[in-house]
Amino acid sequence: MTSETQESPLETAPAQAAPASPPAAPAQKLSWREKRWQRRRRRRLFEEVLGWILVPIIVVACYWAVKAGLNAAGTSPSALIAGIRQLLTGGGAQP
Repeated sequence: MTSETQESPLETAPAQAAPASPPAAPAQKLSWREKRWQRRRRRRLFEEVLGWILVPIIVVACYWAVKAGLNAAGTSPSALIAGIRQLLTGGGAQP
């Protein structure tokens, strides 16, 4: 038991030469299910990016359209809100 404590330090192993290159595996043809899955994944990514770009543009365009429509009618959003508040509070003209 005491002889085990007197061991010499470990020696480094000789360096092995790395193989030149692993043999190339033949390209496996994808099945129709794998191709469909890849198309779906690409389409979902494309739709997500398109959504992040188009939704803000559509919201801003709707806001401008409402504002232009009210301007063409000769009113503004604040005047419209004030009129609705007046109707709701009963402050309209009394017969």
